[in-house]
Amino acid sequence: EVQLVESGGGLVQAGGSLRLSCSASGFTFDDYAIGWFRQAPGKEREGVSCISSRDGTTYYADSVKGRFTSSSDGSKNTVYLQMNNPTPEATVVYYCAASPLGLAYVSYLLVCDTDMDSWGQGTLVTVSS
Repeated sequence: EVQLVESGGGLVQAGGSLRLSCSASGFTFDDYAIGWFRQAPGKEREGVSCISSRDGTTYYADSVKGRFTSSSDGSKNTVYLQMNNPTPEATVVYYCAASPLGLAYVSYLLVCDTDMDSWGQGTLVTVSS
């Protein structure tokens, strides 16, 4: 059974940093696309980043480019989201999600979207101004 557990959320000040972790189990870690998403109250869930655990290909939403970094550690079956200088906002839930890459995977076809197979329970992040 695929399980994803997010951690690291909390209160951070604007201009500060926070690192979220997504610990994965129940699947071959180096063969998945793993995405970070966030959802504010009353808004749709939106993609933040996507990383291929196979080759490290990563892409980001325009709103976080240059400030957020996603990385993976195969030895720990964990994907991280380093958030630098986050935008002040009310409490937002960050989720990680995973889907298998498949045999036909090529890096330019990496996709993370809200149809991913497995989701974590989320971790709360509040950025104060």
